[in-house]
Amino acid sequence: MNQAIPLVQSSAILAFHSRCTANRSWAKAGEREFADGVWSFIELNHRFNNLLWDEEDLARRTDVADGDIAANKRAIDRYNQSRNNAIENIDEGILSSLAGIARRDDARLNSETAGSMIDRMSILSLKIFHMGLQLQRTDVDAAHIESCAGKQARLCEQRDDLATCFDNLLAECRGGRGYYKIYRQFKMYNDPTLNPYLYGAAGETTRKS
Repeated sequence: MNQAIPLVQSSAILAFHSRCTANRSWAKAGEREFADGVWSFIELNHRFNNLLWDEEDLARRTDVADGDIAANKRAIDRYNQSRNNAIENIDEGILSSLAGIARRDDARLNSETAGSMIDRMSILSLKIFHMGLQLQRTDVDAAHIESCAGKQARLCEQRDDLATCFDNLLAECRGGRGYYKIYRQFKMYNDPTLNPYLYGAAGETTRKS
């Protein structure tokens, strides 16, 4: 792991997100900067969010065959599952590092996990970057540029606020004043034992009717 980057601090996370997003070949190249630990899952989460962004754009095409869109949709499903797995692994790593801290009786339960907040920062970094690309267009009018500039400013504010909340949450956790729990996503549609169209119950229902 790169020791120059703090374990979990919003400023380092935002810098990493922005640097990777600006490199448009980074996500598909698949090169790993972090081999293990929480940062390896922060990296994976951001990679899958980048891949999801591109697939979501491609899935909106209207000039290709339906089979191409179906392939995009299946890729989105895979990447989204991997993204959620990374979030849970981030949370497991952070909670493991906090395991020895005594929790106060009046400790506050946070409804959102640290991993989910990192995931939201990743998505906001993508939105900020791509909104910035709109500002570079020469085929649109001034109103479009102005509108996108305002949206980018709001996105930056939102990301900064989220980063502050993230740092505050971890400070509370380290001081025993706050805590959070891992809430598993249980993506039923991806589980062949829970999705009736995968385990065959839907077919049975159709045959019986």
